[in-house]
Amino acid sequence: MPGLKTNLFYSILLVLANYVFPFLTYPYVSRLLGVDGIGACNFVDSVINYFILFSALGIDSLGVREIARNKGDREALDRTFSNIFLVNLILTGIMLLLLVVLTFAVPQFAAHKDLMFIGAFKLLFNCLLVEWFYKGLEDFKLITLRSIVVKTLYVASVFLFVRQREDIWIYYLLSCLMVVVNALVNICFARGRVRISLSGFDFAGTFKSLLAIGVYSILTSMYTTFNVLFLGFISGDTEVGLYSNATKIYYMVMAVFTAFTSVMIPRMSELVSEGAMDKFKDYFHTAVDILFSFSFPLIIWMMALAPEIIRIIAGSEFGGSVPPMIIIAPLVFIIGYEQILVLQTLLPLGKDRILLRNSLIGAVTGLILNIVFVPLLASVGSAIVWIVTETLILVLSQIAVTREVDIRFPLRTTLKNFAVYLPLAALVAACCLIPAHGTARLAASVIVVGIYVAVYQLLIRKGELLVRLR
Repeated sequence: MPGLKTNLFYSILLVLANYVFPFLTYPYVSRLLGVDGIGACNFVDSVINYFILFSALGIDSLGVREIARNKGDREALDRTFSNIFLVNLILTGIMLLLLVVLTFAVPQFAAHKDLMFIGAFKLLFNCLLVEWFYKGLEDFKLITLRSIVVKTLYVASVFLFVRQREDIWIYYLLSCLMVVVNALVNICFARGRVRISLSGFDFAGTFKSLLAIGVYSILTSMYTTFNVLFLGFISGDTEVGLYSNATKIYYMVMAVFTAFTSVMIPRMSELVSEGAMDKFKDYFHTAVDILFSFSFPLIIWMMALAPEIIRIIAGSEFGGSVPPMIIIAPLVFIIGYEQILVLQTLLPLGKDRILLRNSLIGAVTGLILNIVFVPLLASVGSAIVWIVTETLILVLSQIAVTREVDIRFPLRTTLKNFAVYLPLAALVAACCLIPAHGTARLAASVIVVGIYVAVYQLLIRKGELLVRLR
């Protein structure tokens, strides 16, 4: 079995490929397609992602957990994979039919009919992607190298084929083709490692297991991706473009920590099945240490440099993205710690009912807040709703983790890191005063943050974090 650091290395490369490669094209595409064009693509993609959410239910989380538990038994592995894959295939077929019907029935969907049908390919091939299978086997090397090749082709294709404002459909087609190609490669490589069999297919039992985690995923989306969908219905493509642009940096930053989470889920599930709870808690504290090491400096950087970041990435047309970006910056810490509580602790422990209850509370809260704030504040309202609901879920999840495994919120560590990184805020603010081009100020701030973090981690803490990852 690959080591934790090896898996983490490939997992970080994977999620960076998923975010950084498309990010390379974003300054070009955002200026070419404009706020409305980007907003239309993001609106349609949020709709397609909702159909994927309902077709997949909790497959990503359940699949990783169950494959990790059964990877030592080929017969059990084949049975587990077949059940999960076939249920996903059936649900995908149902969602495809529903997508076609709603595309003609809903005016907001019909207005983007061409993009909706392109998105249908993303929905279909997402079923064949089976990333959960490779993550459960902890084979991050294959999917990482594959993803880098596909993303490289995507970047080249965008610059070659997206040349004018009317090429919105080409841009979205290329985005969806990434899923198609990745899925075809994954299925080809999976053929020799697992076998699909209809014998003993248990639709009811598998669907029941998926439903518990799936409802959690669906309810969670009510206070995350639902913001984009609701914003599109209430305020239109322009506000969706502003809000989506404000979240770009956040998603890229969180991609690195999500890489660690992806590695930890199968490892934590394995520890639970072995009853090694001391090691389980040790991994929990390591995850918290990693989060604290990068979240505080990044939050400071995002909030102080928001205007420069938005202007360089997307252009002056997206100036309205600055306020929501500042509001959502603390989510780097909030959602990062929430991932540790939910995905690395409660999920491996099999506490699906707790996840379901908490997500239901978050969904109801998010829905109410969306109705109240979005019509009044548009993209800023969506940002407020997101941070309030995620904070609520963090509190509920922490209460559950404290009760189940007696791990409490690291208040002392939080205050210590806040004190350590507080002087960094003044240094980053000083970078904003440099009489130079915005790109130079941004580069200077990145260097200052990097040096500050390196000095603290390597000289003051003596590389303690690197030692814990061994």
